[in-house]
Amino acid sequence: MLLTTANRHLELSQPHIMGILNLTPDSFSDGGRFINIDNALRHALQMVREGATFIDVGGESTRPGASAVAEQIELDRVIPLIERLRQELDCWISIDTSKAVVMREAVAAGADLINDIRALREPNALQVAADSGAAICLMHMQGQPRTMQQAPDYSDVTREVADFLRERLDACAAVGIAPERVCLDPGFGFGKGVQHNYELLGKLAQLNELGLPLLVGMSRKSMLGALLDRDVEHRLPAGLAAHLFALQQGAKILRVHDVQAMADAVAIWRQATHYQEA
Repeated sequence: MLLTTANRHLELSQPHIMGILNLTPDSFSDGGRFINIDNALRHALQMVREGATFIDVGGESTRPGASAVAEQIELDRVIPLIERLRQELDCWISIDTSKAVVMREAVAAGADLINDIRALREPNALQVAADSGAAICLMHMQGQPRTMQQAPDYSDVTREVADFLRERLDACAAVGIAPERVCLDPGFGFGKGVQHNYELLGKLAQLNELGLPLLVGMSRKSMLGALLDRDVEHRLPAGLAAHLFALQQGAKILRVHDVQAMADAVAIWRQATHYQEA
């Protein structure tokens, strides 16, 4: 299985780690730590050393209740860093945005992947993504970030996530986006209650029927804290367990804050599964 762009490809026979780099003052777990471009660059370099294949750069918080960010502010936050990252690193750079203009400028600055929580549903996003040549991550979300956790409702969360992602894949195909450019994110914590999240995690393997790489992100999320009564700073062991379970269900890319810990856990998992498969 491959993930491709116009000028590079990534083999997904083994799992890969995506390191989170939030350039925002209000992200739920690390808001404000990496607003300074030098701090952000140092953190990106560290995550790559620790084992990240991807650095996911975000300029707008999508936590529940977060305020919207103007297009120019988002551009000012992310473009200078992407340019610096591209100069200094050969890793995959991901832009976490739903805005078409930010997608276009980020890819022009060196981003390889468009990571869109709204699955290219904002104005012009679908066509800009198609024209960019970049890889794309389509995520499921019920509702909008500012209100998505007020009353999420599903009759069958896994089936409804699969149906939504299938519809967005059809939309991508209609504008010429090849499936090899696409990975899929079920959207843990985005318009889903605690029970929905765990049902989706437990049945994650069902999404493999879509035939594309799965990207999952549960790092430090409230689904972990709600079950264990742990605050954000004490959710790492739970996050490692959740992501390793996702690997067992076929996930290929793990989006996390704590790259070194995740890389260590994946190394143990790979060593054990090597003998399981022999």
